[in-house]
Amino acid sequence: MEPRRKFLKKIIAGTALLPLSATYGGELLRKKSTKPIVISTWDFGVAANKKAWEVLSRSGTALDAVEAGVRVAEADLSNKTVGKGGYPDRDGNVSLDACIMDHEGNCGSVGALEHIAHPISVARKVMEETPHVMLVGEGALQFAIDQGFQAEDLLTEDSKEAWQEWLKEKQYTPIMNIENKHFNKELLPGGQYNHDTIGMLALDEFGNLSGACTTSGMAFKMRGRVGDSPIIGAGLYVDNEVGGATSTGVGEEVMRTVGSFLVVELMRQGMSPEQACKEAVLRIVKKKPNVAREIQVGFLAINKKGEYGAYALQEGFTFAVCDENKQDSLFDGNSIY
Repeated sequence: MEPRRKFLKKIIAGTALLPLSATYGGELLRKKSTKPIVISTWDFGVAANKKAWEVLSRSGTALDAVEAGVRVAEADLSNKTVGKGGYPDRDGNVSLDACIMDHEGNCGSVGALEHIAHPISVARKVMEETPHVMLVGEGALQFAIDQGFQAEDLLTEDSKEAWQEWLKEKQYTPIMNIENKHFNKELLPGGQYNHDTIGMLALDEFGNLSGACTTSGMAFKMRGRVGDSPIIGAGLYVDNEVGGATSTGVGEEVMRTVGSFLVVELMRQGMSPEQACKEAVLRIVKKKPNVAREIQVGFLAINKKGEYGAYALQEGFTFAVCDENKQDSLFDGNSIY
């Protein structure tokens, strides 16, 4: 029989060779799914996931799934944070941001795009039909029209009334978690300021990852403001060898840390998706502790094994999961505060 000391050394050495994500007390066992799978941010991710699942369940690609999924949120007029019907800027113009990224590292993006209801599809066209990654403003609009997209008025009567109410005082203080209907049960008149997006990540049956992110940005923002959502590496990043990540919340702070890229790189180093998201949130706290207590930022991630996780600055962040076992699942993300 081996001496006890030598036996323990072998056990310790063996544990050290395990991936870091395997040592987190079984955390990942509760958040692991078989492929295909699609995950997305906030309550409205449930309906978006269902559409994406229609694609995945028919052996479709993750890229097709995420585009189809987030288009649901873009078309939902009751959703004031994404697509048509989103709150306008302080001049009354609805401008949209979106990006998409596939398993080969191809990506496309549009920023400050007006008059086009589905910016995610324009972003895909940028990826597939141009030598560029990002088009913005009037150039993005002209490209969309040239590609056959129809221009239309994106400002609905509800959003117009909210903007006109805001004009009375012109105060700008984003309300956290406005997208979580259960968390914010009572909202003040006139429609409150939002800071959100739908970010979606999918893993198809072929083992390939893709992601999409789309938003109308901060309500009553300065005209021309672009947040993290269309910025590859900030609002979205996918590396097919490792995993993908997306963000939500106040985009300025996500851009300062290149948050989604950071999450993927932390997963590359062995962290679980949840641990990587937590570390990315802590980077924001470290850089701007006073600001971090007053805003919401959340990250959502998935790795190549189909393990997923999320973390946010504040409580109230939700994310949706859909696979062959879970069709309408909505989870609360952990938070720092």
